[in-house]
Amino acid sequence: MLVQDRPTSKSTKPHLKSRRTHLSDHFPDPQNLTFPKWVSFNLFKITAISILALTVALLFFLHNSNDSTATFFCFNSHPEKPLPIQFPKVNFNSIRPISDKSSVYSSFHSDRWIVISVSDYPSDSLRKLVRIRGWQVLAVGNSKTPSDWSLKGVIFLSLEEQANLGFRVLDHLPYDSYLRKTVGYLFAIQHGAKTIFDADDRADVIGDDLGKHFDLKLSNVDVMQERILQYNCKNPNRTVVNPYVHFGQRSVWPRGLPLENVGEVWHEEFYSEIFGGMQYIQQGLSNGLPDVDSVFYFTRKLGSEPFNIRFDDHAPKVALPQGLMVPVNSFSTLFHSNAFWALMLPVSVSSMASDVLRGYWAQRLLWEVGGFVVVYPPTIYRNDKVEAYPFVEEKDLHVNVGRLIKFLVSWRSSKSEFFDKVLELSYLMAKEGFWSEIDVKFTAAWLEDLVAVGYSQPRLKALELDRPRPAINTADWREFIPRKLPSVHLGVKELETVNYEIGSLVRWRKFFGNTVLIMFVEGSVEGTALEWRLLYGRIFKSAVILSEKANADFAVEQAPLDQVYKYLPKIFDRFTSAEGFLFLQDNTIINYWNLAHADKSKLWITNKVPQSWTTVSFKDHNSWFSKQADMVKKVVSSMPVHFQVSYKESSTSDQSLTICSSEVFYIPRNFVGDFVDLVSLVGHFNIHQKVAIPMFFMAMDLPEKFDPILSTMIYKPETLSGNSSISYSAQVPALHPWTVSNEVGFLKLIRVMAAGDPLLMELI
Repeated sequence: MLVQDRPTSKSTKPHLKSRRTHLSDHFPDPQNLTFPKWVSFNLFKITAISILALTVALLFFLHNSNDSTATFFCFNSHPEKPLPIQFPKVNFNSIRPISDKSSVYSSFHSDRWIVISVSDYPSDSLRKLVRIRGWQVLAVGNSKTPSDWSLKGVIFLSLEEQANLGFRVLDHLPYDSYLRKTVGYLFAIQHGAKTIFDADDRADVIGDDLGKHFDLKLSNVDVMQERILQYNCKNPNRTVVNPYVHFGQRSVWPRGLPLENVGEVWHEEFYSEIFGGMQYIQQGLSNGLPDVDSVFYFTRKLGSEPFNIRFDDHAPKVALPQGLMVPVNSFSTLFHSNAFWALMLPVSVSSMASDVLRGYWAQRLLWEVGGFVVVYPPTIYRNDKVEAYPFVEEKDLHVNVGRLIKFLVSWRSSKSEFFDKVLELSYLMAKEGFWSEIDVKFTAAWLEDLVAVGYSQPRLKALELDRPRPAINTADWREFIPRKLPSVHLGVKELETVNYEIGSLVRWRKFFGNTVLIMFVEGSVEGTALEWRLLYGRIFKSAVILSEKANADFAVEQAPLDQVYKYLPKIFDRFTSAEGFLFLQDNTIINYWNLAHADKSKLWITNKVPQSWTTVSFKDHNSWFSKQADMVKKVVSSMPVHFQVSYKESSTSDQSLTICSSEVFYIPRNFVGDFVDLVSLVGHFNIHQKVAIPMFFMAMDLPEKFDPILSTMIYKPETLSGNSSISYSAQVPALHPWTVSNEVGFLKLIRVMAAGDPLLMELI
């Protein structure tokens, strides 16, 4: 330890004096130097030191500034180029599996998962989610989540438990964000997920049953044969659509819709159709507070009154064709396993933009595997908590989303493996500035983790975007005019729904206006004939009433039900300009608004309704079925060759008889001549209506060419009485049985049918 000695006065003076004398040639005596003179004498040194200090400070400032030195000094030189974004090199064939060995759920597996992010204690909505049968709820925590978070029936992943899972994505995820749901997706896939519902703990599933809203089993035959309405591709320049218009809310738009498209409030001129089974991403809507952006939220608010916006839950689901996109969110979206790769939430953009950018990115890649997005009627209800909406958090949307959509639609890849295409697109999006290099690395980590937990990348399919667009045949058009539901427009409530209801009536009248309804009434015609004409006469060209007994007062014509088909040619001759004829028994109700998508140039019948269309094998040659079959064989043998070929190709066996209850069927004008010819071939044979009608239909055309519009009707012949508002559904094309025997029963029918046609209440 060094200590400075204190000097004594006597011994130091001579030393100091000698030293001062020695330096007298360079420094003046300090006792005679005043401050001004000292500054003047040392001005050069002071200036040099000041310039040096200023230079050091300036260089330090420039080093920490975003601007280059040249920019700061206005030099005309090029700034230093940023380092190029590196394309990740991943060998997907050499990735080691990751198994759950650390959590208590290591041996647990489930097919269906609900994944949520939690930042607070369990909400009432979350408790309701837990009660949904057949689904396992997985809650993913973050740094805001209470340390003692717990809820019975929920698998909870704390930050500590997430860290022990060994996923690569953990290196890129923020600690305080819902984006940590990415860990939950991987955990669910690792534990057997086949379906994942991306949800929010602040929303209630309507009816507490996801199966009522979404298509959960895409391999189901009914789902694969279902025809789904699809937006048309008539305008090749249209790349994005507002789905809220289709579901009755023209003045509302979803978060992520480019603001330049907000004014597109008109409904589709027409729709096309697509078979189900490939709707790998299913987007549900939200009643109450829909998924809207801050622009809508702040400009449509009525003071502090919370939003309570409703969508049309009777509107049909609608699919997006290749080339057309829609905003997709992270709180009411169902993902099937073929689209699990699409669950990745980017981390380099704002949290309010992450799921939307994910949705557009995923839709473009979905086309590469032949999949598509379908938007469904409202599936959840969210309460508007009247909280501030983060406009700043949406900057990535309002600035870039329109350009992003155009970029994605135009993007093409020559990669031969799907995951290579995913990496390439993420890389190019970073180069275009839609997200940063962080998300390129994050994508690579995500794909590696998917492979590590056992996920197999889907197979590529031919891209339809590059094929020439076929000419649009008006016969393939499908019309749907959305209802106009109450909403808000610039803070003013919209309540005018009548115009849309009248528009729907006009549309239905336009569709059926040249179609004749032939109705057979089994009961008393005095109390129902006029009512049936009142109900259906406003839709069809004409309503012809048949019964076992004629009644001139009510214009009821006589025809026996068991052979009423023999009377139909007379009606055909009466309406030579009609484009089609719909037969209906009074024990069956048709919801005509759901028939307006059918093909009026094809035959309609219930051949896909198992209890209505059956095949009977007979062994007793004295039975009624055997006698009917003998007469059918004789008629078939006399048919012209084209009828015989079609019938024999349609029938299953020579020793069986096809029976159809035939309560409802449709004959278009182009098949009327064939029907009349077949009736004439029956002649004097007493073939029953239930046998003759399927024989005629199979002879006129192959069953696979029939329009399947009636395939989803409610048909319960064992029910003694179907007159119940509980069993009635406005979403099906027809219902059987439903009996109306008097005016009271007719009024009850009108009230329930008003769910599909509100103007019917004007008849009461």
